[in-house]
Amino acid sequence: MKLAVSGKGGVGKTTLTSLLAYAFVSRGYGVLAIDADPSPCLADALGFPKELVHDMVPIAKMDALIAERTGAKPGTYGGMFKMNPKVDDIPDRFSATHRGIKLLELGAVEHGGSGCICAESVLLKQLVSQVLLQRNEVVLMDMYAGVEHLGRATSDMVDAMLIAAEPTARSLGTAAQIKQLATDLRIQTLYLVGTKVASQADRDFIAENSPGLQVIGYISADPAVLVADREHKPVYDLAPKLVKESEAILDALTKK
Repeated sequence: MKLAVSGKGGVGKTTLTSLLAYAFVSRGYGVLAIDADPSPCLADALGFPKELVHDMVPIAKMDALIAERTGAKPGTYGGMFKMNPKVDDIPDRFSATHRGIKLLELGAVEHGGSGCICAESVLLKQLVSQVLLQRNEVVLMDMYAGVEHLGRATSDMVDAMLIAAEPTARSLGTAAQIKQLATDLRIQTLYLVGTKVASQADRDFIAENSPGLQVIGYISADPAVLVADREHKPVYDLAPKLVKESEAILDALTKK
């Protein structure tokens, strides 16, 4: 299964991604977790030991690798470079593995606009295509409030996009914007996950104000998330309620 997880900053999409990663591992799956957020924090949510990720560099910032694979210096435009660079070795060479989860940080192209045709964006999109098409494992992409790493060539390789939204009008408004972006890319299967819910009223608000998306599950507000962050532990280890909720989401996904 190949899943993209998106949502407004701060809604808990990285927590959701980490819960799903461990839920899949608990069922015997190999998992490749991809941090596609410009400010990577999935390693912390997964509780990766700091020594494992201390020297990790997002692929988008590996200038020497980008130049080697594309034939062009990062940050340059208008020149010639390979449109199909070799990327199949990147996930295994530049990832870290902990408790059955392989973690890869993509980073973001920080200039030229989301639609730029540059060496960095070409390499990242080729890498995402290879991961979604060729990797024989569960892939979870923790994305920012956008879909810049997914092009038309790869969108149909994503089994589903989960859009996380907390019970606020602003968060659900962002979910509607993400839905439009994903629809423009022809991503066929989109679900809403309600996050940080503290009451039935919160659940009702999300369900009643969903931007035309099926709500596939909810993740409760839980103080264990803060404790996990402070203690640098996976929330999966400290929040049994959230584990059950993420398992329910996994069950709903695998039954589709």
